[in-house]
Amino acid sequence: MKLDVLAVSPHPDDVELHCGGLMVRFADLGYVTGIVDMSLGEKGTRGTVDDRRLEAAAAAKVLGLSERLNLELPDSRIGACESHRDALVDAIRRFQPDLLLVPHEVARHPDHGATARLARDAAFLAGLEKIETDHPAFRPRQLVFYLTHHRYQEPRPSFIVDISSSFNRKIEAVKAHRSQFHDPDSGEPETYISRPEFLDEVEAQSRYYGTLIGARYGEPFVVREYLSIDDPLAHFTGRAG
Repeated sequence: MKLDVLAVSPHPDDVELHCGGLMVRFADLGYVTGIVDMSLGEKGTRGTVDDRRLEAAAAAKVLGLSERLNLELPDSRIGACESHRDALVDAIRRFQPDLLLVPHEVARHPDHGATARLARDAAFLAGLEKIETDHPAFRPRQLVFYLTHHRYQEPRPSFIVDISSSFNRKIEAVKAHRSQFHDPDSGEPETYISRPEFLDEVEAQSRYYGTLIGARYGEPFVVREYLSIDDPLAHFTGRAG
């Protein structure tokens, strides 16, 4: 199936956390959307591979996805060999997305930065005819980076999307990954994202980005190319030309 939008996720809950609101909005607008998960998250402290498969499927329904594929690359070792890049090249060719969403390389988790670099390269290489995979050459029209957890200087967003109408469903999709987040009845070790206050922090961050654009909730994104605007008045006011 050809997709309008494909989001690349290092682990099965990253897209939900960091651009889930936009993915819901895309589905609401009638676009055909999907996620490629790079790994099963098998090295994570909490949950099992079977848990995470079921949770990812449940979250996909909330997000309104048409496709969700897991490449089953080794968690904590994403990008360790050329075959990882080729697997993502083939997934991009298979789904032929016009827009590719990938994590920003400034990130707390090494897999996030590795996925960013891998996806940036794969998006370009997918268009080269002489690189052979199971699907014909195809290159997305636009690569967009979403921000993940980081402890460095914050990348400046190129644009922020109003997710006020989709925020509750974003959180519902996040909570579908039950094994990863706070559960007072769980006996598994606590992690950074399973702390009771973590989802409050997700909401606070979404509120912060929302305030920057006069909205209740927002999600930030980065593009590296200069953007071309044909009609600045229509762009900034929403008025038809």
